[in-house]
Amino acid sequence: MIRLENLVKDYGTVRAVNSIDFEINEGEILGFLGPNGAGKSTTLKMITCYLNPTAGNIHVGKYNVVENSAEIRSMIGYLPETNPLYTEMTVYDYLKYVATMRNIKGKEFNTAFKRTIDKCGLKEVVAKPIHTLSKGFKQRVGLAQAIIHNPRILILDEPTSGLDPNQIVEIRELIKELGKEKTVVLSSHILQEVQALCDRIIIINRGKIVADGSQADLTEDYSNRARLIIQVDASQEDLTKISGVIPSAKLVSCKSILDGFNEAVFEYTPTNDVRKEIYNYIKQQDWTLLEFHRDYISLEEVFRSLTIEGGNR
Repeated sequence: MIRLENLVKDYGTVRAVNSIDFEINEGEILGFLGPNGAGKSTTLKMITCYLNPTAGNIHVGKYNVVENSAEIRSMIGYLPETNPLYTEMTVYDYLKYVATMRNIKGKEFNTAFKRTIDKCGLKEVVAKPIHTLSKGFKQRVGLAQAIIHNPRILILDEPTSGLDPNQIVEIRELIKELGKEKTVVLSSHILQEVQALCDRIIIINRGKIVADGSQADLTEDYSNRARLIIQVDASQEDLTKISGVIPSAKLVSCKSILDGFNEAVFEYTPTNDVRKEIYNYIKQQDWTLLEFHRDYISLEEVFRSLTIEGGNR
């Protein structure tokens, strides 16, 4: 559906995007992550034909951004980080204005308008000036302008930025619904949002792709660590001895949870599974076991390990 080939973008002497390659499949919801300045928004702006690449190319279907930007723009709906609203206009007038720019008029506009406000939940505010709306409704209007022409692809740059928790859930559900019928590329700093919505995650750092895969792939392939959490009626001093007996199990934390019971967290490499050894050790000590489970490294920890200074593996 979308293919980036050796894509480069320079701003003067600064290389914001550095020879990246990846493909986005039709019907996929892709999470595009990275710290500030990593090249996320620049990449999205090139996909939408807002910026031209310095080198390389982007193909959307049979078209490419260098030669066919008009055709690609008609296939894409774009909600940039700064919502492109004319706040003195009513919701109806604004969407009609956007539709006119998309050459959607007359009966075609009436059909598109009804479909769009139904999907975005805007029926109750169509006659209101945009500046009177809550930020959540303004974001819905921003999504409405992105889908008024019924595009095959949605590019969303920080779509829930600045919203309160209830508004985030509402917009997240709306994106999930839109993702059932469109290809969606979503940039966000909210990792829980990406986890809840995305089929696949790409992490970019300093203009380069440092990770690409499902959440399970990333936490398994890039963390190189697994955790075991146990709760037993053993002292913290006794729990520290486990690492001495089983050197591949690294004790990373230990805390009291109940009278006489402590919780210990061990880290180990997935290729050297220590769960059986630790379980047998607990049986030998005749400790009462309340909890024994594997805990996977979080996406947040993977993100940090790949994007902090010196963390690029």
